[in-house]
Amino acid sequence: MLKHALIEKISSRLAVSPGKISNVLDLLEEGATIPFIARYRKERTGSLDEVQLQEIRDLCKQLQDLEHRRAHILETIKEQGKLTAALQLKIEQAETLQRLEDLYLPFKPKRRTKATIAREQGLEPLAKIVSGQRSSNLFKEAQRYVDPKRGLNDVEEALEGARYIIAEWISENSIVRERLRKTFLQNGKITSKVVKAKAAEAVKFKDYFDWQEPVKKIPSHRFLAMMRGQSEGFLRISIAPEKEQPLAFLERFYVKADNDSGDQVMLALKDSYKRLLKPTLETETRNSLKLKADTEAIGVFAENLRELLLAAPLGQVATMAIDPGFRTGCKLACLDPQGNLKEYITIFPFRGQAEKARAAEILVNLCHKHRIKAVAIGNGTAGRESMQFLKELELDKEIQLVMVNESGASIYSASAVARQEFPKLDLTYRGAVSIGRRLMDPLAELVKIDAKSIGVGQYQHDVAQDKLKERLDETVMSCVNAVGVEVNTASKELLAYVSGLGPKLAENIVQYRKENGPYKSRAGLKKVPRLGPKAFEQCAGFLRIAGAKNPLDRSAVHPEAYPLVKKMAADLNRELSDLMSDSKLRGGIKISRYVSPEFGIPTLEDILKELAKPGRDPRGKFEQVSFKEGVNEIQDLYVGMIMPGIITNVTNFGAFVDIGVHQDGLVHISQLANRFIKDPTEFVKVGQKVKVKVIDLEIERKRINLSMKQAEAES
Repeated sequence: MLKHALIEKISSRLAVSPGKISNVLDLLEEGATIPFIARYRKERTGSLDEVQLQEIRDLCKQLQDLEHRRAHILETIKEQGKLTAALQLKIEQAETLQRLEDLYLPFKPKRRTKATIAREQGLEPLAKIVSGQRSSNLFKEAQRYVDPKRGLNDVEEALEGARYIIAEWISENSIVRERLRKTFLQNGKITSKVVKAKAAEAVKFKDYFDWQEPVKKIPSHRFLAMMRGQSEGFLRISIAPEKEQPLAFLERFYVKADNDSGDQVMLALKDSYKRLLKPTLETETRNSLKLKADTEAIGVFAENLRELLLAAPLGQVATMAIDPGFRTGCKLACLDPQGNLKEYITIFPFRGQAEKARAAEILVNLCHKHRIKAVAIGNGTAGRESMQFLKELELDKEIQLVMVNESGASIYSASAVARQEFPKLDLTYRGAVSIGRRLMDPLAELVKIDAKSIGVGQYQHDVAQDKLKERLDETVMSCVNAVGVEVNTASKELLAYVSGLGPKLAENIVQYRKENGPYKSRAGLKKVPRLGPKAFEQCAGFLRIAGAKNPLDRSAVHPEAYPLVKKMAADLNRELSDLMSDSKLRGGIKISRYVSPEFGIPTLEDILKELAKPGRDPRGKFEQVSFKEGVNEIQDLYVGMIMPGIITNVTNFGAFVDIGVHQDGLVHISQLANRFIKDPTEFVKVGQKVKVKVIDLEIERKRINLSMKQAEAES
């Protein structure tokens, strides 16, 4: 497809002007990243946001893939000598990959089938006679094809072979396939049955032991749950409309005469549906549902991850991190304001009074020694008990005690990243370090952990893993660049997500920093091996250098705009630092005077915002969450109890809430609010503080059902 035609098609689909799309595609071809385009090329794109840019990129790839497939199909059929003008027109007009494949199916090389064998026996002419349904004496016609040498011993065998050929013709008819495909999607039902021999082991799939639901209504989370049950061997899943619907359509479409030939066609279409069409269309429908479910689940995961990564940081304060434990003790790690490990030890506050007293003494002394301002306590086993232990101590009132979600900390502690950072440190202490750093800066720490292990997904192991990884990586990259990165303290894992860098350049930046000391300016990055002009252009605006001589190096103003900002200051006969510190001075700038092809109003407005708050962090202010006193275990709960909590995960069917009892409770979508909620992610977010009411408890199964709407009504 010519680029002009491609642009027009994308423009039509997304309702974005062709000029904007052309510029976006040019920028992508030049190697620009989505965050860079969205932030620093607003004039060329009309201020399209990251989501719109991704849609353009993805649709472009989808259409290009479609064109490559179209070209291959045309070439293949042409080589077979079967490409007619009418067929070529149909292929060229096909708008979807499915339509293309339907048209290609009769010409697609296939394995040896029953129809193939029948053709080898010379039965295709008989199949044409039968399908024509005009023969006055079909059995006499069929008798001519009886030939034991070819494996045709009687008329029935000849007619059976002819029916196999007709059945294949029917199954390869693009009109039939499209019509029945819609029937499966619109009128089909998905049925789940338990494998009786495994019923006792399949308790977690009990809801689906005998389940039926319309295909068009089944929610993605339920479909993924059923498919997991099948993959684990506990359930059998089938998808089909009522049998009469497709057969009635096929009969109307194919049976044209009330004679022997018509009867044979009826037998052929029944065989075609049962043996060829139904299995194929069931698989297609399953794949369609899977694609839809994957897309929704991955979208929910990405949104949850974004909220978690952009959680408000406590900031650079001396922090004590505790990875709690009853039997093995609590692992303590003291970190300086930059997150460097200063000291670590294990205490045993739950081994009797003597050990508890010793633990208290150690902890208090460490807080004084390292001037601790915050204590991060992992929210796993013994978390609430550790929090209570700390509250009983006579600690400085300025020290904040914070419960931290430790999901993924154990993954980090055993990872290559952790081993490289702390080669001689026991992995249990590495986990504590991760908990402390997560409080100080969630984004900087969480990028070190495989996003799938963070625990904010929905059936993340059941969706397409390549698409999941791609979407999550994009989400991390978007968050990292939205916040910006301090180049002199960032890990190579964090730097790797900066626009234009990647793992190798990130490693080079850190290595150069180690060998030459802190970077004094953004320009100093140009000395990093292999960091060329293009990479510098892409990354520079997202990197910060605290204490740099040029104050713009601490901001999100891109170096390409430095001369412009200096001109603004010079036009006012003031220094650059004055421009950044004096709001009245900035208020006197008429940005219309500085408009150029490179810098339009959107970019100029961004520059003024940065001058007002250089390097501003888009994340909110840190707020501590306190759980209900005296509630530490699920046994402490009772139906009707109202308590505070924090949302840890949002799914299509509701939200999970940490209420401080080691087991998250579920607020079903129907219990979120006193109004209809279609998409929970539009109503609640990961990290949001909420008030919930316990409406049902299953202590043995560790199930807690909560309600936000009832808690609100009774507050």
